[in-house]
Amino acid sequence: MTDQTWIPVDVDTGRPSIARIYDFHLGGSHNLPVDRAAAREVVAMMPELPAILRANRAFLIRCVEYLAGRGVRSFLDLGSGIPTEGNVHEIAQAVNPQAQVVYVDNDPVAVEHSRRILLGNDLAVAVDGDLRDAVSILTDPEVDRLMLGPGEPVAVLMSAVLHFVPDDAEAADLVAAYRDAIPSGSYLTVSHASLHEESAARIGRAAEKYSRQVAPMKVRSREQVADLLKGFEILAPGVVYCEQWRPGPDDDPAPVYPLPQACAVARKP
Repeated sequence: MTDQTWIPVDVDTGRPSIARIYDFHLGGSHNLPVDRAAAREVVAMMPELPAILRANRAFLIRCVEYLAGRGVRSFLDLGSGIPTEGNVHEIAQAVNPQAQVVYVDNDPVAVEHSRRILLGNDLAVAVDGDLRDAVSILTDPEVDRLMLGPGEPVAVLMSAVLHFVPDDAEAADLVAAYRDAIPSGSYLTVSHASLHEESAARIGRAAEKYSRQVAPMKVRSREQVADLLKGFEILAPGVVYCEQWRPGPDDDPAPVYPLPQACAVARKP
């Protein structure tokens, strides 16, 4: 792709981006040579990575459909990434045209392209913010406009982001900050890089390489992911691998070995 007019002027084009690497793996066009090089190096160590990201996206779509079907109409998508097929507002508003969505990301490409596709949609907005700064996000005027009405349940989406908060105490405090801010009856959805016996060593090496080249990350077990959800009621089927969470007839068949991305949907009592 030679036309780079889509790149905001303040973007460091010499450094790979989490959002742009994800975009590349999902077949998008908003990525740079440095992103593609980093993506290919990790895939050389972990060939199942593109399938993991597709399974993660399919999980996100299923859980948004599920929650919108249960009457949730406010969605806060933290670390939303670059727009791709099956965006949260498209899925939620197909179920309920009045569904409201706030996308939050600290990648300027992700924010700019989210704003472009949301032109004319008064019920969805993109906010430039870091999910680790919960206070700033929760007090943002746009978040306040579309979210957190009195007693209104909210779905907080943390899709493939908490593994980029490697300190366990910080990750737990971060989840708790959003939990304490949302009303009873709200939901949290999480997907997280995880392990299983068949691939633990390989995934550990790939995560170390990603941490050095792109951003620090930590792979956590399903038990550790469950620990992050204290104060929530984890809905059935529990903390499972993404392709195991309420699969639909159109989803890819589960592989022989589960893809190492844990997920859960939890409700605040």
